[in-house]
Amino acid sequence: MKQESPIKRRQSRKIMVGDVAVGGDAPIAVQSMTNTNTCDIDATVAQIKAIQEAGADIVRVSVPSMEAAEAFGRIRQQVSLPLVADIHFDYKIALRVAELGVDCLRINPGNIGRDDRVNAVISAARDRDIPIRIGVNAGSLEKALQRKYGEPTPEALVESAMRHIDILDKHDFQNFKVSLKASDVFMTVAAYRQIASQIDQPLHLGITEAGGFRSGTVKSSIGLGMLLMDGIGDTIRVSLAADPVQEIKVGYDILKSLKLRSRGINFIACPSCSRQNFDVIQTMNDLESRLEDVNTAMDVAIIGCIVNGPGEAREADIGLTGGSPKHLFYMGGKPNQKLDNANLVDDLERLIRDEVARRKEQEEAVIVKSSD
Repeated sequence: MKQESPIKRRQSRKIMVGDVAVGGDAPIAVQSMTNTNTCDIDATVAQIKAIQEAGADIVRVSVPSMEAAEAFGRIRQQVSLPLVADIHFDYKIALRVAELGVDCLRINPGNIGRDDRVNAVISAARDRDIPIRIGVNAGSLEKALQRKYGEPTPEALVESAMRHIDILDKHDFQNFKVSLKASDVFMTVAAYRQIASQIDQPLHLGITEAGGFRSGTVKSSIGLGMLLMDGIGDTIRVSLAADPVQEIKVGYDILKSLKLRSRGINFIACPSCSRQNFDVIQTMNDLESRLEDVNTAMDVAIIGCIVNGPGEAREADIGLTGGSPKHLFYMGGKPNQKLDNANLVDDLERLIRDEVARRKEQEEAVIVKSSD
């Protein structure tokens, strides 16, 4: 029996990043960032499309120069996903990408100099309804805060964020979201918990520079999981030294485990032991690889023996319990047919795809009926 997430989310102000709602009662958005050279337009467009295909809601693109800003404009014309421009210091770049159709500016107002420059950026954002993301990072704290605190601390991250927020408040600009990232899990979690009670704007979560695929996934899952369990977080990015597509997949897996979002197949699988009646590990590897393209939310249980198999299979949309001489396949919580080892993965893929197709037909029929 599927259950709703017991997590009560922090009530935040809703903003729009392109056509994606962030905050309020909107689903937690999953985003990533390109790692191509932005001036290589073809490579950047290709990567954004791959990230989008993986399920991303938003993607961030680094725009370090005016040349990159012009390239950003051409990229914007070729992709449909909301784009955030990552900009540091140069307010003229922010003004240019605003003209070229950016959906969000990641720029810290305290870092762009004189008040007239700040005012120019805020005015451009206000006129085009472009939100700003304040992004505080433990590795680039202001020198004054480094001297004050001696080293990065949660309090230093929050104070840095509040300095930038005060500037936006001074200009009566509330269309923003905030991130406070560190590579240290404890520092990050403490900083987000502190600021969550001080502002009502959306919070973008991330453990910055988390590491490679395995270590970064673990660190991000712990840090983001702690905050999400607290109800904190409106967008997430899993920062991995890996293909950005993997960031999206891990992000969804984190949200699926907390029942905060569902996309694609949620596999329930045993770690296998000597009781298994088929090769669980190889079967899972094959199924995950073959079914990566499936976006339909579905629980699939793959259990190697009859100890836990029937119970897990009954609770899943589709289930397989290892048996001898054949394995019992469940559909909708009920025994459906028996499968043997000879074509097990092929049969499972076919049955899962048949169910996906059936559900899509049902969804389309509902849409057609509602439009009549």
